[in-house]
Amino acid sequence: MATRKPARIFAGIGVGLLILWLLFMSRTAPAAVGLRMADWKGTGLLRNNKPGDVINDVFNASLGFEKIFVVGLPERTDRRDGIVLQAAFSDLEFEFIDGISGEKVADKAIPKTTEHDRLDNGAIGCWRAHMNALQEVVRRNLGSALILEDDADWDVRIRQQLYDMALSSQALIQPLAGTTNSFADKTYRPPPEGPPKGVPEFPINRLPKTVPATVTPYGDMWDLIWVGHCGMRMPPADSPVPRGRVVSVNDESVPEKRYLWSLAPPFTLKDEYPDHTRVVHHAQEGVCTLGYAVTQRGARALLQEVALKDVGDPVDILLRFYCEGGKGRRNHNCLAIQPALFNHHRTEGPRSAMSNIGSHEGWQDKPSTDMTRWSVRLNVERLLDGQEMWDQLPNQNPA
Repeated sequence: MATRKPARIFAGIGVGLLILWLLFMSRTAPAAVGLRMADWKGTGLLRNNKPGDVINDVFNASLGFEKIFVVGLPERTDRRDGIVLQAAFSDLEFEFIDGISGEKVADKAIPKTTEHDRLDNGAIGCWRAHMNALQEVVRRNLGSALILEDDADWDVRIRQQLYDMALSSQALIQPLAGTTNSFADKTYRPPPEGPPKGVPEFPINRLPKTVPATVTPYGDMWDLIWVGHCGMRMPPADSPVPRGRVVSVNDESVPEKRYLWSLAPPFTLKDEYPDHTRVVHHAQEGVCTLGYAVTQRGARALLQEVALKDVGDPVDILLRFYCEGGKGRRNHNCLAIQPALFNHHRTEGPRSAMSNIGSHEGWQDKPSTDMTRWSVRLNVERLLDGQEMWDQLPNQNPA
């Protein structure tokens, strides 16, 4: 993984000073009734970090990653129009990676065993599109990249959310301050006597002091961060996957639990935590590949484990095997966040337009974005007019 260049350090100092000034201005200005266009980019709640700290890179145009790629079929111009508009209002820069129809992928190009037939063309096309994105990360030798699907949407507060994500991931995978191989989560790199029982939890406002990250805002030794999904398990007390959790309560960007759902039961976040809680943990049994970040090391390992080994399952299941180990794959250092930060946007119109790999019937009466309160896509007209943001998932009993 490439180290940061000196020029980026000086740029980081400038960004940090700007952030501190904006934070001062926001705290001295009268409180707004709602979020307006001038405010929505956010400055983050700076928790004892200094100008020049790598964590400030979450506020840049690629959210702290070296590059953002968006995967999608070129013929889905509707999706490209939408995500270009969202990125413009979010001050994000990205490149498209053209998807491919599954029928255009030759049988000879698909690693498989004699134990199963070729997957359907939808699954094959999706797999190949993501492999093309990973191939580009490796070919360019990028230190890190965020890969999104073209129907992704996010909250206008995405930088604040990712700032908290960075604090959380560092707490889970960075060594404790003053050490090189001792970690707050004793299930991550277990001591010689073995991992402790139970599930270690760390409140985000009382995180252990760790060695500052120097490579990415999210830590120095991760392979994949699953930030957009349709469900994810939190590793339980008996899981071989590291079990540490960073818990953020009273996060107003998280909808009430009645709006939350998951395709990966049990849904621990909804069953065991209060409303407006977000949790960062190690990935287990993720569903959907709406958004994930990779390091250079992680992307190379993904090409080896997912592109060049048996394609017997859809790509999201193959990512599970990559993260947890299974079906001939080694395990890797994968983190996740619940609820996801990047979610599906569903436009008004025929439901058949919702997916390029599955079939949906009926009609979508109004546009929506799953589990996202202040959706960028749903607030485009308000952003154009400088109006307050609209909360599509309001609290049942607002304070």
